[in-house]
Amino acid sequence: MDLYTLVKLAHVIGATVLFGTGVGIAFFMLMAHRTGDPALIAHTAGIVVVADTLFTASAVIVQPLTGGALADMTGVPVFSGWIGLSLILYLVTGAFWLPVVWIQWRLRNLARAAARERQPLPPAYFRLYRVWFAFGFPAFAAVVAIIWLMIARPDI
Repeated sequence: MDLYTLVKLAHVIGATVLFGTGVGIAFFMLMAHRTGDPALIAHTAGIVVVADTLFTASAVIVQPLTGGALADMTGVPVFSGWIGLSLILYLVTGAFWLPVVWIQWRLRNLARAAARERQPLPPAYFRLYRVWFAFGFPAFAAVVAIIWLMIARPDI
């Protein structure tokens, strides 16, 4: 297998991990939240924080490195056309993902405190959860658009 194919494989795997981990995290957080059980939410959010740190953050680093390398190998300008639009959408995704990482930590900590004190989830938990939930939609849409751009490579 040549270098280009290896880099492209790493790029596709990175995109898959980014998308799949995001969808998985959203699903498990939503399902835990629906129970209203602080202990279950705390446990799930703890796993989500680890998954986001290990998988999503790794993919966030790999994607621009492999994408830049692929553009360089093929002689395509990075800041123009569909690749440039992908980079803008990547920044949009990051603008929503970075606060979500912090929110997940806070949700976990609020749920842990509620479980430890055998209290219901506090109002701050619900406010943060609504922001977390809302931020997922533009981030998800941007990632889907990036994947479409990678496949379709439209003339822009």
